[in-house]
Amino acid sequence: MERAKSSEDTSPCLIAALGNPGPQYERHRHNVGFMVGEELRRRHSWGALRSRFHALVGEGSMAGHRVALVLPMTFMNRSGVAVGEAARYYRVPPTSVLAIHDEVELPFGEVRLKEGGGLGGHNGLRSMEQALGSRDFWRVRVGVGRSDNPRISLADFVLSPFTEPVEDVLLTIGRAADLAEEWLCRD
Repeated sequence: MERAKSSEDTSPCLIAALGNPGPQYERHRHNVGFMVGEELRRRHSWGALRSRFHALVGEGSMAGHRVALVLPMTFMNRSGVAVGEAARYYRVPPTSVLAIHDEVELPFGEVRLKEGGGLGGHNGLRSMEQALGSRDFWRVRVGVGRSDNPRISLADFVLSPFTEPVEDVLLTIGRAADLAEEWLCRD
């Protein structure tokens, strides 16, 4: 599989930080992708995000690479609308796209970098596959775990705020941002 582009290439790498729009979802598990995207923006001093492609978009550099950061302003299950439009505009192939998303199959706090593969029932990833025409995009999977309470549906669980200590949430966000930076440094 092709790797992320160097800063000499004309098109940037695209980081799709997935979540749901609106202040009512800000601190929910399903929005951990947005939180990681904001951490990357803070770390690299990227300017304000602007509205384009049904998303908030920022451009900057990271680890010597041009990067377009996309936070879809569609709901999670339509994330591909924004990611697909941005990928076409920037002429970014799926192999130069990194999705940052919540992952219920990983325990809270665990983060993993994955190249292509299955979608694990994640509607945001499914939407991206449809829009990009491929599953060959990269992912930073951010573990949010599952509820211990069998009466709480998976949807209700991911659409609820973190109950873990704030310090642990911030540590997880930081580790996920580290993985996104490592993805750009791979050759």
